Amino acid sequence: MRALAIVHQTDAGPGVFADEMAERGVELHEWLLSERGTGPQLEIADYDAVLTFGGAMHADQEDRHPWLHFEKDFLAAMIDDRMPVLAVCLGSQLLAEAAGGSARRASEPEIGWRGVEVTEEGGADPVIGPLAPSFEAFQWHSYEALPPEGAAILARSPVCAQAYRVGDVAWGIQFHAEVTADDAEMWTDDYRSDEDAVRIGVDPEELRAETKERIGDWNRLGRELCGRFLDTVG
Repeated sequence: MRALAIVHQTDAGPGVFADEMAERGVELHEWLLSERGTGPQLEIADYDAVLTFGGAMHADQEDRHPWLHFEKDFLAAMIDDRMPVLAVCLGSQLLAEAAGGSARRASEPEIGWRGVEVTEEGGADPVIGPLAPSFEAFQWHSYEALPPEGAAILARSPVCAQAYRVGDVAWGIQFHAEVTADDAEMWTDDYRSDEDAVRIGVDPEELRAETKERIGDWNRLGRELCGRFLDTVG
């Protein structure tokens, strides 16, 4: 199996998903889409799945990041071609737009460990179902995905949809199931670069301590989620 990971910045890549793929013998190629002039190593048809990850930019900042428009078109083509897709955070917002939905600034940022409830439909989903009825998720976002009409909403927080499915091969998750301990530490160290994190008063020491306590179990959950997605591809 071959998978393509669309990465928007170097500290927001496939994380523990890459570990799960390596253990399963999946050949993973990373595409740093924000780098001008780069492209996938293979023809898209040679991949069995596409994953897209997070980034500090927002889904509506095409004036600053013109490649966002390209990625939305690319993901729309993947949906039309029934390519299995797993989209995380920013990627989830771009997938929602590509599928005919939208993305917008959320009513409040969710940064840190937040509760997520799995919906009744989510409980029957092959990727999200085992997380029912609820779980604590690592979050870092100020925008939310608004999936298109007809999409299955699989999980929610008090702020927004946390997981959805378009058709039967494309999933979006708002929470960072892929994040490694090192990347979470890096984001926390650099929290002042996020004006929303500063505005809501993120306490880096408190977040660092909670993450240290939770990250081991969270990484196991993330690898298992990625594994279930890969099972749907196979």
